[in-house]
Amino acid sequence: MDNMAAGTAAPHTVDVTARLQMLARTTPGMAPIISVYLDTRWSDEHQRERVRIFLKNEIRKAAAMSVGQLEADLAWIAAEGERLVGQEVHPEISGVGMFAGGPSRLREVLPLAVPFSDSFTVASTPRLRPLVTALGEAPRAAVLFVDSESARLVAVTEGGPGDEITLEATDVIGQHRRGGWLLLLQSRYQRHIHVHRARHFDAVAAALTDLVDHYGLRAIVLAGEPRNLAVFRAHVPPRLSGRIAGEVAAAGYEPSSVLVERALTLIRHRMAGGLAAALDTVLVDAEGGGRAAAGAEATIDAVNRGAVDRLYLLRSYEEEGRACPSCQALQGIAGGVCRWCGAATGVIELGEGMVQRVLAASGDVASVETHAGLERVGGVAALLRYPPR
Repeated sequence: MDNMAAGTAAPHTVDVTARLQMLARTTPGMAPIISVYLDTRWSDEHQRERVRIFLKNEIRKAAAMSVGQLEADLAWIAAEGERLVGQEVHPEISGVGMFAGGPSRLREVLPLAVPFSDSFTVASTPRLRPLVTALGEAPRAAVLFVDSESARLVAVTEGGPGDEITLEATDVIGQHRRGGWLLLLQSRYQRHIHVHRARHFDAVAAALTDLVDHYGLRAIVLAGEPRNLAVFRAHVPPRLSGRIAGEVAAAGYEPSSVLVERALTLIRHRMAGGLAAALDTVLVDAEGGGRAAAGAEATIDAVNRGAVDRLYLLRSYEEEGRACPSCQALQGIAGGVCRWCGAATGVIELGEGMVQRVLAASGDVASVETHAGLERVGGVAALLRYPPR
């Protein structure tokens, strides 16, 4: 009889990218929004106490400044923070973003596998740049070890890796089986092997397809011996072949945690190289008057027109500017009147403002750690949906 052993916990399945876009579409209003980012890598009680003290102090300062306006929101932040520190929820997560308040009375907790620097912000809109940066370091991927008789799959989401799913064509009856979706995946594998035992790789490819579709995974890393992986690639459906980021050498005895870390290193390296190459092209196109913009003035103009497909922003970029509460347009710090509609403007940090506007318009944002060309144009550039005016 065939066996599939599955772990007891699925990866965190909140679509953080979708939640990010939802937050970016929050309309500024009279009620402020609290944005909290925490490093939740609990190595000992001292680390937990550090977060307790940070939250206590920031909540006290915010309460003193708001004169009761944020009472319910701050109470929720305090309660959720205590649950995190007490490890009642998300005990293995490295970082958490929390958002509360605003016209819609936000109550959002987003756990990620990437740590944040502790921060506490009260503003008219959510602070999103730390979340954008974290998402760039937390790819959604499938890691698959496969040999001629078995396979192991792990889904990695923003919340980190899930439990290993093992597929085997053996005569051993599984001691533990799990209901729901994993049971369906197990049954499909068993039926495939039972009828087509020689087509092990087809069955593994079907299971991989189920995993990718179920969790919305964007990349695949294959692990194992090169000869097995070369044979397996021929069984991968065409629509998944383009998602294969590469291969890593692996042996059957290595734990899944080692394979996942090896795979994520490969993905991040490929992502960094792809990002640099794409940005090089954007800067060349901007210089030649193509479908791109470079520098603050040109990029802000494109953001205001809703023309940005992808925004490139140095992580170190911070510039004061102005936002119009009436038409939402952005502009440089000079002048207090909106250049678009003539209304009075308020001071903002331009990087945060551009990130919010681009995401709200269904664009993408790339947080760039370092890039000489981007530094030369002032730290900001954009790929456009259509050529500049």
